[in-house]
Amino acid sequence: MNDSRDQGDFLATMAAGSRERVAAARARLAEAELLARAADAAEPPRLQLSSRRFDLIAEVKFRSPAAGKLRRGDASSVGARVGGYADAGAACVSVLTEPSRFDGSLEHLQAAARALAGRIPTLRKDFLVDPYQIAEARLAGAGGVLLILRMLDEAVVTALIECAVRLRLFVLLECFDAVDIGRAAALARRYQSATQLLIGVNCRDLVTLAVVPARLEELVQLLPDDLPRVAESGVATAADAGRVAIMGYDVALVGSALMNALEPLPLVRAMVSAGRNE
Repeated sequence: MNDSRDQGDFLATMAAGSRERVAAARARLAEAELLARAADAAEPPRLQLSSRRFDLIAEVKFRSPAAGKLRRGDASSVGARVGGYADAGAACVSVLTEPSRFDGSLEHLQAAARALAGRIPTLRKDFLVDPYQIAEARLAGAGGVLLILRMLDEAVVTALIECAVRLRLFVLLECFDAVDIGRAAALARRYQSATQLLIGVNCRDLVTLAVVPARLEELVQLLPDDLPRVAESGVATAADAGRVAIMGYDVALVGSALMNALEPLPLVRAMVSAGRNE
């Protein structure tokens, strides 16, 4: 399953934990039953991005492996936060569902989707390795999923995307380098007509987990022009949002900065405004 390039221990550890969670979930609910329930679930809202403008995916997570605890909370506190994100102009809410290093859960995703009540979609952000998890996301109310290409061989990523297509979910393809971007471009040629695809650059170093913002500028010129381009990590201020928009990114995904902010909603507004040069 793992890419042959050195990815450090972090993604390998996360993938192993993800496979264990899938096995445990399958023991509780058969895949056929899960898929049937997911297919019958209420339709999530579509991701609506501003034409030739800048958008924000605002994230809910309670811990970062690099920064530690970000904010105490549980599913009961998620609803107010994501509603505020939507009010402040976010186009989507990303929800970390990984439990061991990010303190996430599917219950947080469910709470976010329920609180948003169809206003904007949610994105399941996790270390997804199995189509079962795509169906879990859909049943929890997600409108999209994030796939980390570095973790996934071609057979697995194909199965994940095809499950997302069947369940009408958009897909954010996360890239770390030029090889990942090449793979994402090839996948886009195969699936762009079937589902909504976005391509993201995560500028975090996979060994040290440090953010390397310069990678956003280095890699943006390699990204396909016909996919929305997402800057992941490295955006902490309104000025950062303005800079990545100038580089050519259409969207920023922001988590830690919003979770740590005393006043996150003005920061959402300021980032959207700066990205749009308003």
